Amino acid sequence: MTPGLFDEPEREPGPEDLPADAPLAERMRPQGVHEFRGQEHLVGSGRILAQALTGELRQSLILWGPPGVGKTTLGRLIARHTDMRFVPFSAVLSGIKEIRQVMAESAEERARTGRRTLLFVDEIHRFNKAQQDAFLPFVERGDILLIGATTENPSFEVVGPLLSRARTVQLKPLTPEDLRSILRRALTDERGLGESVAATDEVVDRIAQAADGDARRGLSLLETAASLAKGGEITDEVLAEALQKKTLLYDKGGEEHYNLVSALHKSIRNSDADAALYWLTRMLAAGEDRDYLLRRLMRMALEDIGLADPRALGVVVDAAAGWHRLGSPEGELALVQAAVYLARAPKSNELYRAYAQARDDVERSAAEPVPLHLRNASTRLMKELGYGKGYRYAHDDPAAAEEMPCLPPSLEGRRYFGDDGV
Repeated sequence: MTPGLFDEPEREPGPEDLPADAPLAERMRPQGVHEFRGQEHLVGSGRILAQALTGELRQSLILWGPPGVGKTTLGRLIARHTDMRFVPFSAVLSGIKEIRQVMAESAEERARTGRRTLLFVDEIHRFNKAQQDAFLPFVERGDILLIGATTENPSFEVVGPLLSRARTVQLKPLTPEDLRSILRRALTDERGLGESVAATDEVVDRIAQAADGDARRGLSLLETAASLAKGGEITDEVLAEALQKKTLLYDKGGEEHYNLVSALHKSIRNSDADAALYWLTRMLAAGEDRDYLLRRLMRMALEDIGLADPRALGVVVDAAAGWHRLGSPEGELALVQAAVYLARAPKSNELYRAYAQARDDVERSAAEPVPLHLRNASTRLMKELGYGKGYRYAHDDPAAAEEMPCLPPSLEGRRYFGDDGV
């Protein structure tokens, strides 16, 4: 029988199984739906995850969202309320050998008992295509129900066949109110700080704001502040010290770089060279991969500048060459120069939009044959079949540019540039 929604967990280790020095964020991981905060659009009454949490999960899931919003917790809670065999799997620690072993065990378990396996894959985006493909036959046969957690856009990081067999649900950053509730519980719960330290509502609010939607970050900051507290109270001075320590830690570890690169990209698009310099410098100081930054700058040169200044791409390519020749720290000036150049350059997304429209036409329309007059008649048979007939050489016949169509018949007259296009 499927366990009830608020029953005690039967298979997953509880907080009593954690070592005493386990991080506060791990000790405070919700043990039931009543402790879970946030994601009302998914766990509210009648929503997709509410059904999954009552044991009604029938389709594999991809849980997509930023760090610290409950992806792993939801995977574990779903597992507790289903009668399936639960197997946690880490993409960081496992390879194709481990995948095949788990898949074989899942097939054997189903053949022997009829019981399916619920496979929770943390950081599924870290698996390469071959590793993800290894899941497919077993998902398709129904031996496993897959729940994958990812911070990356599944459209880019999860293979199409696997994505088509799963439902993607997007988790949002936690609200300040969600975080305040989580922090207050951690201050009083015996699994957490057990009232060993006190904090005013104002201090809790500041920690919630500093957490930026991430429960793990908020609880880690609270734990740091509690360790620094003298006299059993987290004062403003203690919190200021904890915030400083935490900021340095995040800088060294490379804080959520997608937020930072978004700020860099939008600053360049907005022609704000000062902001572009700041965000790039912050990413460099945080240890961001220089090649990753160069690839992003190349994308900006194409997407936001394009035909307005075709030299922009060359500037970034030259910056990449300069970086690889000089290395750090001197070579970083090449990235700075490229970013400032892009910010100051004239902007146009005409090429980007035109390409998007052409791509849509290719995807939506039938793959029409190339018109005969545009085909190359390289053999006698081709000439007899009409290949090249009616072609007009534009260098000798300038009117050909206006009078000879070059698009397929169904798209004749289509314009991607100019008044009728972008």
